[in-house]
Amino acid sequence: MDGMVTDVAVGVKRGSDELLSGTVLSSPNSNMSSMVVTANGNDNKKFKGEDKMDGAPSRVLHIRKLPGEVTETEVIALGLPFGKVTNILMLKGKNQAFLELATEEAAITMVNYYSAVTPHLRNQPVYIQYSNHKELKTDNTLNQRAQAVLQAVTAVQTANTPLSGTTVSESAVTPAQSPVLRIIIDNMYYPVTLDVLHQIFSKFGAVLKIITFTKNNQFQALLQYGDPVNAQQAKLALDGQNIYNACCTLRIDFSKLVNLNVKYNNDKSRDYTRPDLPSGDGQPALDPAIAAAFAKETSLLAMNHLNGQKMYGKIIRVTLSKHQTVQLPREGLDDQGLTKDFGNSPLHRFKKPGSKNFQNIFPPSATLHLSNIPPSVAEEDLRTLFANTGGTVKAFKFFQDHKMALLQMATVEEAIQALIDLHNYNLGENHHLRVSFSKSTI
Repeated sequence: MDGMVTDVAVGVKRGSDELLSGTVLSSPNSNMSSMVVTANGNDNKKFKGEDKMDGAPSRVLHIRKLPGEVTETEVIALGLPFGKVTNILMLKGKNQAFLELATEEAAITMVNYYSAVTPHLRNQPVYIQYSNHKELKTDNTLNQRAQAVLQAVTAVQTANTPLSGTTVSESAVTPAQSPVLRIIIDNMYYPVTLDVLHQIFSKFGAVLKIITFTKNNQFQALLQYGDPVNAQQAKLALDGQNIYNACCTLRIDFSKLVNLNVKYNNDKSRDYTRPDLPSGDGQPALDPAIAAAFAKETSLLAMNHLNGQKMYGKIIRVTLSKHQTVQLPREGLDDQGLTKDFGNSPLHRFKKPGSKNFQNIFPPSATLHLSNIPPSVAEEDLRTLFANTGGTVKAFKFFQDHKMALLQMATVEEAIQALIDLHNYNLGENHHLRVSFSKSTI
């Protein structure tokens, strides 16, 4: 398929004789006293004050203009890329829903993202705003279907949370936590292209690589995300859904592979981190305009991870710019310290095409991964070093070889500041400390 791909219909298979068409989502501190939303299963219950578009941030979000046949899974999928969804209330008679996230920060990130990119469900735009309510309580007995779906989501999220006291090597990923999905298309009455798959799955995070092939007379694909969490969210939301009405059903599982090796960028395979790859058969590399579009995927990953994070006591707001490049001042002019070219910086970990660093891009967390530590540096040295950034070191653990370690700050904001201050810090013996956010816990 050439050119832009239009929104692709996706339906949910609810039974052997019932297939619904629709689309996946389009992508990815108040002075009020604590209020509670209580649901008794009656869609006619009045909710006042939710028509206001701008409100104080709340972890409860009010979603309006929902399609009549939308499912709980589709609504929950709107929030999955931004964090844990803790509760949901569907008001189908009013075409509305309330979605509760685990933290206010996650809700802020979600609202900010969808204020720039209008989400769609079943080819229909939906609208998201902060609710006036601070907590969502539902009657589980009368809201059984929604609660069952939510419990399934929670089970997946809990199963992939490391147990306290355990550590995982940054390069060791078990099959169940692989960032690579294996996709099989059943009932393929219409062609499914690589671009169609990219459009659908990129709603849940940056897609790094896709390989398509036919095996046992079935169209299959391997698709790699930058983060295993994105793969888990996509599998939960899309497994069993139809790309087109009543056909092209997605069967999704985790692959045992943790990294895909793509040799060509063409209609069968593509590496979005390597726009320089040839298309095969002696063909030249991709057109520069197309290559630039692929490079945008790492920009989206940065926006999703950083938008809504707190730094210097304020919330960071990140959106895509209309500008394609940063214009540097002409040579000889004083830039007053406002611009800097990082193109040739030795700290640029994502400059090398196909670098394994792309597999270790994680959103900011309180736990930091430290590497390139010389033998002479002890735990107390590192604790003191990181405490001097103005934060509190809550936990520390060396890896077995003492060349790497995990260090946990008191808050995500403190960890962000520590990374800024200490990445590439000279520890002596020609060792410069490498600091990155970790997916593991101590």
